[in-house]
Amino acid sequence: MCGIVGYIGNKNANEIVYQGIKRLEYRGYDSVGICYKKGNTLVVKKDIGKIEEVASKLNFLEEDSNLAIAHTRWGTHGKITKENAHPHLDCSKNIAIVHNGIIENFYELKEDLIKRGHKFNSETDSEVIAHLIEEYMKFYDFENSCKKAFSKLKGSFAVLAINSKEEKIVGIRKDSPLVIGVKENESFAASDIYALLPYTNEFIFLKNFDFVVLEKNLVKIENLIEGSVNRPIERIDFSLEQNSTEGFHHFMIKEIMEQGEIPFRILEKNGEKFKEYANKIKEAKKVLLVGAGSSFHACIYGYYLFSKLGIDCKPIVASEFKNFSNILDENTILIAVSQSGETADVLEAVRIAKSKNCKVYSIVNVYGSTLMRESDFYLLMNSGFEVGVAATKTFTSQLIIFYILYKILKNESFSMKHLSSQILDLLGRSRREYIEKIADMLKDKEHIFLIGRGLSYVSSLEGALKIKEISYIHAEAFAGGELKHGTLALIENNTPCIVFVDRENYEEIISNAHEVKARGGFIIGVSPFKDKVFDVWIKIPDCEEEIPILQIIPIQLLAYLLSVKRGYNPDYPRNLAKSVTVKWKK
Repeated sequence: MCGIVGYIGNKNANEIVYQGIKRLEYRGYDSVGICYKKGNTLVVKKDIGKIEEVASKLNFLEEDSNLAIAHTRWGTHGKITKENAHPHLDCSKNIAIVHNGIIENFYELKEDLIKRGHKFNSETDSEVIAHLIEEYMKFYDFENSCKKAFSKLKGSFAVLAINSKEEKIVGIRKDSPLVIGVKENESFAASDIYALLPYTNEFIFLKNFDFVVLEKNLVKIENLIEGSVNRPIERIDFSLEQNSTEGFHHFMIKEIMEQGEIPFRILEKNGEKFKEYANKIKEAKKVLLVGAGSSFHACIYGYYLFSKLGIDCKPIVASEFKNFSNILDENTILIAVSQSGETADVLEAVRIAKSKNCKVYSIVNVYGSTLMRESDFYLLMNSGFEVGVAATKTFTSQLIIFYILYKILKNESFSMKHLSSQILDLLGRSRREYIEKIADMLKDKEHIFLIGRGLSYVSSLEGALKIKEISYIHAEAFAGGELKHGTLALIENNTPCIVFVDRENYEEIISNAHEVKARGGFIIGVSPFKDKVFDVWIKIPDCEEEIPILQIIPIQLLAYLLSVKRGYNPDYPRNLAKSVTVKWKK
């Protein structure tokens, strides 16, 4: 789950790959590096740290170049060190590579290369690629050496390679994203289109085993399995939001505050597609919903809604999907939910489902992503670029999409204008100031519990995830009825418990709140109704099936404020990256 960028053309490659890699920082931010061609020499600058810090310290833009590659890292193999940062060089320092993915057979490749005299400078799996190319260049030219080397790799990988003596970038894509940008006298490559949108709106989306050679005026693509292929150029008319916080302190709060417009953006992008999508769900004998992290919580919401309609459905966390493959058949629809459309576990679930002749439908944010392209039908979240690692506006988008599908399946009308006004009210200044006071109460706590029932259980799951991933407070969610089965033993005097209340489960969840209160718990109610059991009341609108959409808004704000007040950067939580595009294998 790293980000890679490459450029060759008549403009300043260093500036272009630097700006591109900044747009990919959400994919990883342990370390960063750039390699550019200066005459017949490769210059590598890399170190650990955030992109802007390292770029300033090492002066990425000190010189101009017409050919460069860059990388931002989220470590998998090897510690977070300068040596393990990309780009990696071969022994001769004439070949440089950047890599996103996992090379599963790197150990045996490395052992063989060491026996052949190669010396390694890092602990990474990626460095073997540079040395493999070097080894084959004893017998072949650069392009064919890359082809031979890439054919030896096992795992998931998107690779860009350059040679000090040639004006070209060579790449490969297998199970890790890589998109090509084209323009007159310029060629680009990157992990996703967001890195390239300021420079071009024409893209080639590569498929697995596509081998690409980029020159200033030429893009050559062949597939290492199929041979000669023709990949179309697609024009993406997309207005890129400025990759800046635009007056906000962090991307996360900016993205939280953008949520009022989400209902309209979803309808604008999908329109009549909702009815077709809903009809396919209605026709299916079985519906499985798969996602990871926040997207899985959205799947649980969809499960509750569809179950109300008598639809046979089940939510499955993506990493566990293979254990349920025996229940798949041609009458099953898989609904895959992913912000990035590149989540490795979700894509594996999709491929398992396809092998069982299931139809795959998706809910995805990134246009052109692998999930979108491998789906039989898709709906776009249309949330815009989300930089913050903690999903906010994309999670809300997922919930709204499931809500719209539910309303269509039920033949009921719905108002996006009304929903938008409710979200905007929850984001108003007085509301934010009130949530800040609650954050002051909780910022020094070690544990926070969250409970809900029915649809509100979804809010508790997502709320706990938001709090723990950016504030590092231990937060745990439970269905309200599960408290008495062990969790009450953890309640001490003033232990905070956030209770999500809705009309449907009002009496039962309030009873659970009293159980916590009786053991000394401090009760924060997120509820349309005030109750005497609450020590603090966060008021939300009285509504029905859309209630998790509104319950989560104040908790997103709370999590953000807890992170800031505890001295952390909510955009870049430790040990996490936005898009989990690799699966760890030893």
